[in-house]
Amino acid sequence: MRLALGKLPFTSPWLLAPMDGVTDPAFRKLLLALHAPEDLGGAFTEFVRVTQTSVPQHIIAQHLGTERFAMPVGLQLMGNNLEAMATTARTAVELGAPLVDINFGCPARGPFRHCAGSSLLSDPAQIERIVKAVAKAVPEVPTTAKIRSGIEDDLGLEDVARAAESGGAQLLTVHCRTKTEGYQEAAINWSRISRAVKVTSIPVCGNGGASSFSDLEGMRRETGCAFVMIGRGAIANPWVFSGKRATKSEAARFLLDYGEAMAVQRGHADASSSPSRKRVAGRIKQLLRYWTAGDLVGDERESWLRENDPDQLFGRLASFL
Repeated sequence: MRLALGKLPFTSPWLLAPMDGVTDPAFRKLLLALHAPEDLGGAFTEFVRVTQTSVPQHIIAQHLGTERFAMPVGLQLMGNNLEAMATTARTAVELGAPLVDINFGCPARGPFRHCAGSSLLSDPAQIERIVKAVAKAVPEVPTTAKIRSGIEDDLGLEDVARAAESGGAQLLTVHCRTKTEGYQEAAINWSRISRAVKVTSIPVCGNGGASSFSDLEGMRRETGCAFVMIGRGAIANPWVFSGKRATKSEAARFLLDYGEAMAVQRGHADASSSPSRKRVAGRIKQLLRYWTAGDLVGDERESWLRENDPDQLFGRLASFL
């Protein structure tokens, strides 16, 4: 059953976070197919970088992919040019995007230098203007916003949260670390999510430090947030939203299917060609860096990551089937 929270189309309170270089159509297709709508409520694309001109239709279509699921997949945009952001959002909705998310949390140096992503956390007024421009361009779908808790400190968190709401955001996702804290485990601070809940009237989604099934209800209970978003925890265990314990065979099958889906996504019929085969193997190793599902990696993570021969890597995975 869809949640009756404004116009939000999510099917459960648990969401897959947008992750650059990870939540492409190939990964989303496999992960969404693992879950019932009541387990996983929705997902987001990798961020689409918007500079001084709007993003062409074919690029947006690539990010959205061709598959459609019961769970919505929102398109995430990152930029600071009001007209270009609004036009790109309009194109996305015309292509079928059920919601548009705006990235105010990316800590990467490139976007930060160009006043995008987390750099905008120092300018709540501009955040409000960007959200308002996008929301006005696509009134028929929800506009949402994702922030970090600050740049070097969290002193402006409430101001940023209020700005996103004032601009028309219908959901605010709060990453519980600051930009400078990156992804440090020691920096997990769920109280920052609680602070955003207290000063806004829109639903808040908590993000950061939730890596297991038990963390989902735990974060919601501790912070009062309406939704919880998992990122790297879903790379480690794609079954995290249902609490299922995958077998080695299921874990290996997911990775092999991901490799095959990646090959097709890159325009190849299979993963047999080179250099495509090496690129696909590289993407699988990107997941293996965090992988815990099915105890597939165990204590041999480094040997998996050092494997440079795609045939050896694929053969190693196939041996578990």
